[in-house]
Amino acid sequence: MKKLLLPLVVTSLISTVAHADLLVGTYTAGTSQGIYRYAFDSSSGQISAQPAQTVKTENPSWLTLSHDQKHLFAVNENGPGQKDVVGRVSSFAIDPKTHDITPINQVESKGSEPTHSSLSKGEGFLFVSNYSVLPQPGGHLSVLPVKGNGELGDVVQQEAHEASKVNPERQASSHVHSIVSAPNGKDVYLQDLGADRIFLYKFDPKNAAHPLTAAKTPEVILAPGSGPRHLTFSKDGKHAYLTLEMAAQVVAFDVREDGFLVIRQTLDLAAGKPATAKGGGAIHLSRDGKFLYVTNRATSNEIFVYSVAPKTGALKQIQVRSVEGTEPREFTYDPSGKFLLIANQKSNQIVVVRLDTKTGHLGETVQKFDIDAPSDVKFLTAR
Repeated sequence: MKKLLLPLVVTSLISTVAHADLLVGTYTAGTSQGIYRYAFDSSSGQISAQPAQTVKTENPSWLTLSHDQKHLFAVNENGPGQKDVVGRVSSFAIDPKTHDITPINQVESKGSEPTHSSLSKGEGFLFVSNYSVLPQPGGHLSVLPVKGNGELGDVVQQEAHEASKVNPERQASSHVHSIVSAPNGKDVYLQDLGADRIFLYKFDPKNAAHPLTAAKTPEVILAPGSGPRHLTFSKDGKHAYLTLEMAAQVVAFDVREDGFLVIRQTLDLAAGKPATAKGGGAIHLSRDGKFLYVTNRATSNEIFVYSVAPKTGALKQIQVRSVEGTEPREFTYDPSGKFLLIANQKSNQIVVVRLDTKTGHLGETVQKFDIDAPSDVKFLTAR
């Protein structure tokens, strides 16, 4: 009997490791209802046919998980023309055993069309990017306190900047697209598409009323009309990488000791193509930091793969691949690292692609999963 028990136990363990829960944030103007939780099989790369849970909330376009994955924060990207014109942020509790999601509270973001959020070091504050498509009120940063139980407080700080006005249609006002912290947690970076700048802040968790103050060198000036979008850092904090949405470029930076970003490289995602083909989007390093993946949306709808030089952080393009859809809003890696999942917002699918962790190359498509207007994808660790 003992000999029969061992393979049964091993099979059970393999099954547990192979499955994880996938969270999908969506736009809800169509048939989508909010946040969906699906089972994902990392052995086959398949998303379950039916959701394990549907959380009804308006336009949860960006999802932020706490480090322990006990809390989930979603921006409700509401604004003019939406069912709810008030920008909001929602907080949820996640059951550690079942992954069931329950609401905690919702507060106003004090801005229009919040499109991104991130947690501060220590997770006592949530930084929210109010993009605001229209010039009035224009975009700005909102800082919200987070209680230990995940409950959000009202906005305690707001920051806005002057627009570059280089592109009269898209840069008539500030459009805050993302706010992220460096690995040290002390340096915070705000990417403003409308200003063609990255704004630098210092974070002080003890200052509850005004946790962010402008750095001594407060801004990184980028090419006029380039439109910065998303920024990510190497694990050691020595290098950073940025997508320029309007220019369709990726920028590699060296990070100085004071947190200032020095441009090392600027690489094209749509060289020689018209403006209609330019839409730099999501950007993420591989878990081991050896590869960088970047999407270009608009009419291109491609994902670029770069190798990252170990010492210098310099980029070298090694692959360009179709996302097999339209408007790749975001993407993520599954917990096994064998698959990359692309949320193609306007073609209403999540495309699951095989990933070679050794070479960085993207391989065959293993699934095209239908879901209306997917905007963000995040994984919960296996239970």
